[in-house]
Amino acid sequence: MTRVFSNLSELKAAVGTDLGHSAWLEIDQARIEQFAEATGDFQWIHVDAERAKDGPYGRTIAQGYLTLSLWPIYAAQLTRSHGRQRDRLTE
Repeated sequence: MTRVFSNLSELKAAVGTDLGHSAWLEIDQARIEQFAEATGDFQWIHVDAERAKDGPYGRTIAQGYLTLSLWPIYAAQLTRSHGRQRDRLTE
């Protein structure tokens, strides 16, 4: 369910509340490697599947910033805002 905010006060009041759940998004190795290309983060734990097998997680893991960069996808599924003026919420 998408939560709709009509003004900035409503958005501020929602701080700390549960916004719900987004759809599942699979993060595959191809996406991890594309992110490594874009950011220059070629740490072995992200891009070297053979070496990562012996690492702490038994396989590669996504970069923390990749996870953070997905916020717009999740936010678009969870929230909508109305009462915009030049793409900004107003009081």
